[in-house]
Amino acid sequence: MVRGWNRSHAKLTDWGLQQVILPKNAVMLDVGCGGGRTVSRLSALAPAGRVVGLDVSAASAAVAQDTNAGGIESGRVQILQGSVAALPFPSGVFDIVTAVETHYYWPNLAANVKEILRVLKPGGTFALIAEAYRGGPLCLIYGIIVPLIGAALLSDAEHRDLLIQAGFTEVVTKHVPGKNWICATGRKP
Repeated sequence: MVRGWNRSHAKLTDWGLQQVILPKNAVMLDVGCGGGRTVSRLSALAPAGRVVGLDVSAASAAVAQDTNAGGIESGRVQILQGSVAALPFPSGVFDIVTAVETHYYWPNLAANVKEILRVLKPGGTFALIAEAYRGGPLCLIYGIIVPLIGAALLSDAEHRDLLIQAGFTEVVTKHVPGKNWICATGRKP
């Protein structure tokens, strides 16, 4: 299933990563890394950088390790099991934090976004990328499915407010016409 997510989320992820500037030597974290495809893309986009993938699921972390075996061997990639609720990193270490198709399931969304803010360096960027938001072009479908699986479905404004209330500045949301995709970005002051 996790390998399938790597394939099915590929275009969404690629579009979302185009919404942020990735310095070639960036230190990056992908929260909820699933099968590790986003980690692999980040590593390719920042060839002198380092990437950490984190997932609460041991099975997902194992697939992400397999997906990123070359990056791990080179010392540029690390995959860890852990939760967004208590990121196992000191404050101010990452230039970029990404979260693709995962925030729907976080245990305390507001607190978890503040935890992401904590681990970012001043001036660092958070990119929350998702294929569903309330009020988008496919809102009827997602409005039924997402609540059935116990997930949070935020509107465009709620995505912005979430980042602003956590302390992010320069908060922006972007969309793709005809799709229900959203990329919410913010910068740590």
